[in-house]
Amino acid sequence: MTTTTIIGIIVGVVIFGGAITLVLVGLRFSRQGQQDESDPVMARLAEATQRGESVSLEDIELQQPFMERVVIPVIKKFGEISTRFTPQRLLEETTLKLELAGNPGRIDAATFLATRFVGAAVFGGLLLLISFLSTSKWPLGRVVLVVGLFTALGFFFPQLWLQSRINRRQTEVRKAMPDALDLLTICVEAGLGFDAAMAKVSEKWENELSIMFGRCIREVQLGKPQREALRDMADRLGLPELTSFVAAVIQSQILGVSLAKVLRIQSDQMRMKRRQFAEELAHKAPVKMIIPMALLTFPSIMIILMAPAGFQIAKAFGPIAGGF
Repeated sequence: MTTTTIIGIIVGVVIFGGAITLVLVGLRFSRQGQQDESDPVMARLAEATQRGESVSLEDIELQQPFMERVVIPVIKKFGEISTRFTPQRLLEETTLKLELAGNPGRIDAATFLATRFVGAAVFGGLLLLISFLSTSKWPLGRVVLVVGLFTALGFFFPQLWLQSRINRRQTEVRKAMPDALDLLTICVEAGLGFDAAMAKVSEKWENELSIMFGRCIREVQLGKPQREALRDMADRLGLPELTSFVAAVIQSQILGVSLAKVLRIQSDQMRMKRRQFAEELAHKAPVKMIIPMALLTFPSIMIILMAPAGFQIAKAFGPIAGGF
């Protein structure tokens, strides 16, 4: 067995382990938004205690999946080490983006930044392994170019994923706001207070906006002033429509304006903004279709149209070309 083969096997094992780690972490982060915020170990211990079983905390921890016991703690430890070399401003910006994305997986900024280095190692190592195992030896310049390109892609992939989560969350809230404001208006006109109306909306639906309302209600119940809880709710989402809604509610409470009337006006405005947003996306669609049409559709059409003519030309001029 040659040295190149041994190096290729070692790199392959490392890449495979890193890829599995990224996949498992991604699956865990996608499920965490729908799970309870309590500690799973303590929840299992409480459940076992209620059943009258005598179990220790170590037994409960050993019953957890391998992902919870080994992979996540290792990534968090790596994130804690990388915190020492990370600027504070970058940590604050990453924390804000994680909050805007709904904090998937309940991870901190340092752990998320650590996953970027893991992604760079996996993507770059994968192409390095392919260059080692290729039947034709790659030139050094090609290896450096391709490996460097995919390393950069792996480094920025978690950031792109996080930005997509932010955009999807904001889009979901933007779509749900007009209907939620209609229900708020009905509840307020029926005699409920604003907190009780928000609680009704939180109980009615299962989406990001209802989760935000539920969190705001819990913060108010724990003693935070309502205005501060509403402002924090708007800051956690970063959506201009929600910010204007919170500002209108707070201003109506300060000036003593009818809250039901304000909510009805806000509902009409949100519905109009949602329609404008849909029209904007419709106008962007033809521009976005140019790239797949130019790369996929047009070449296929050209092959279908020009291939018969090309075969006939080759058949007609074949003997002439062979004579030369």
